[in-house]
Amino acid sequence: MVIISLEELHLYHKIDREIFSRLVIKLLRDPAESLLVMALWLWLEDKGYANIILKMTTLPDPIVNAVADEAVRCLKCLETTTSRVLLSGGGGLPLTAKILQTQISLQTFTQHRFTTISGIKIFLNNVCARIFTDILQRVLAAGPSQMRTDQPLVIPGFPHPLFGALTVVTQPMDNDLISTTELWGWHPTNEISEDDRTMFLTFSRGFPVSEEEVRELFTEMFGNCVEGVHMGNVSSNSNNITNDQQQPLYARMILKSVTTVDQILDGRHISKFRINGKHIWARKYERRDQ
Repeated sequence: MVIISLEELHLYHKIDREIFSRLVIKLLRDPAESLLVMALWLWLEDKGYANIILKMTTLPDPIVNAVADEAVRCLKCLETTTSRVLLSGGGGLPLTAKILQTQISLQTFTQHRFTTISGIKIFLNNVCARIFTDILQRVLAAGPSQMRTDQPLVIPGFPHPLFGALTVVTQPMDNDLISTTELWGWHPTNEISEDDRTMFLTFSRGFPVSEEEVRELFTEMFGNCVEGVHMGNVSSNSNNITNDQQQPLYARMILKSVTTVDQILDGRHISKFRINGKHIWARKYERRDQ
């Protein structure tokens, strides 16, 4: 384990900080939106789209602004399960594709919607929340109460309806030490929450589906992907239903990878499956308290 200073951390992320500063200071873009844009670009780099942020350091501000607008289109398309956003402008990201020198479109993100969402959340909370604090303080003109150390910085726009809460704690530059294990000893695939990997399944009344059938269906279709299945309460709210017909009408299925969520849904809001003559409907699980 190596201990570094906050100043050294800022130096390591010098290019990321430079681009974020251009977004929120020179281009006067919304701070919350810009945090999400940076998290998206960092996630793209992690997925193999190399040096997108570095390449923007040589671009003029109007082009950087236009590429950020394309990133916002990507973020907005993640917020909807309809294709309306895709149809607008043909779903293309011409500037981003030119910078990356590879084909990329909004369909790339909608087909991997939940993988993208979880990845953005991880980079937002593990990287952006740590390396842009002083820039955010300057942009938000934080008052004395927000300049205190160890106090969260209030950023309008968070909690975000899709990406959740964000905790940005102010830190002193002179004596704050950070463990590199804390920062770089993680990988995005290790940080994905159980909720992000969970599907909500529903069944037809009168056609009982067992846990074994759920596991068999999805394992056969998507490989060894199921971590756990939690069947719902048995339905017995009708006097016309015999004990033999009582059945769970829903279940939560926890997957080993969020990638499988996107494979199951294939860009749809709900996917329909069939096993032993019985139907199973699958959609992304969402906590009721959210």
